[in-house]
Amino acid sequence: MNRRGHLKAVAFAAALATGALTFTTQVLAADTIKVGVLHSLSGTMAISETVLKDTVLMAIDEINAKGGLLGKQLEPVVVDPASNWPLFAEKTKQLLGQDKVSVIFGCWTSVSRKSVLPVVEEMNGLLFYPVQYEGEELSKNVFYTGAAPNQQAIPAVDYLMSKDGGAAKRWVLLGTDYVYPRTTNKILRAYLKSKGVADKDIDEKYTPFGHADYQTIVADIKKFSAGGKTAVVSTINGDSNVPFYKELGNAGLKAKDVPVVAFSVGEEELRGVDTKPLVGHLAAWNYFMSIKGAANDEFIKKWSSYAKAKKLPGSDKPLTNDPMEATYIGINMWAQAVKKAGSTDTDKVIAAMAGQTFKAPSGITSTMDAKNHHLHKSVFIGEIKADGQFNVVWKTPGPVKAKPWSPYIEGNASKPDEPVKK
Repeated sequence: MNRRGHLKAVAFAAALATGALTFTTQVLAADTIKVGVLHSLSGTMAISETVLKDTVLMAIDEINAKGGLLGKQLEPVVVDPASNWPLFAEKTKQLLGQDKVSVIFGCWTSVSRKSVLPVVEEMNGLLFYPVQYEGEELSKNVFYTGAAPNQQAIPAVDYLMSKDGGAAKRWVLLGTDYVYPRTTNKILRAYLKSKGVADKDIDEKYTPFGHADYQTIVADIKKFSAGGKTAVVSTINGDSNVPFYKELGNAGLKAKDVPVVAFSVGEEELRGVDTKPLVGHLAAWNYFMSIKGAANDEFIKKWSSYAKAKKLPGSDKPLTNDPMEATYIGINMWAQAVKKAGSTDTDKVIAAMAGQTFKAPSGITSTMDAKNHHLHKSVFIGEIKADGQFNVVWKTPGPVKAKPWSPYIEGNASKPDEPVKK
């Protein structure tokens, strides 16, 4: 063979080797099912979202230990959108376009979900959203495993208006300034008016993300409450809850005088707060760590073991909360739907999700509504205890079907009860 022929042969062999390597890499890549994890691990929302990332990873480990899905292991792809709402959209494009994930578990705030929504719809991705929200949305590409307003906000107000809840007549609607608190409070204002509450008896206040000085606001609440029996509905999100609750304690604003019901404060947010002055204040959720039952005992035990094994922050005092439960339900239902569909194809999994059930840590059997992509969920109202846990003081008799379109917002009666297929 002459020199030129030899070089050609070497080049051909190299090309074959490179091709084989590329093919091998593709085969290896195809041996796993990639799962996107889209939660803020830094910034103002890290206090709430970091633990949801770890909940997804725990569930992935469990599924992999049982053989994975469709004969493949799940491979998590974790990104940090850093409490930066436009960055959520960029990270979603990366997860779906570059990393080729089959599903995304993520977001906490509605503004982050609204940022992600057009991306998952355009790229036909799949998002499981695990946090209570304001409703007023349905998407073919999203499954909502947290509460709609009729599964949290409305029952909480009903309780506070009742004799057992203190028979509140005046209301402070206090929230972080973005879409979830403003829309929820629009619904609550209309609901309160339908119950005969006058505008002068409703005080609506908003603070920016990361707000830390609540001295003036708490003083205003105290002054407003002099006009009659008052309750506060808090839709404050993220690490601002810590200074708000500290200021409540400093001002001596006790639950028996002005009860506060929170929609975004659970066991994790109270971890860094002296809860003794907050005893009796309330939270409305669909799960509390303190719920008694075998399913919850097992969930807490799993989480405690995982947190300690991974040496997670706070593993000396492992806590569970509502969005963790909603995350856990979501990933397990998705896994069941993948098995049923025999595929990770988005449209096939969406079809297989209809009517999925899962025995939730709360003890109920959660059902994914056959049409509206929301879970049927029980509602619990809990009082803060001195140890930072909650004592359940009220609950629904059973699971409540979500109403994504609130009947208290004009024009919603004509809205579709299932996502429009595009």
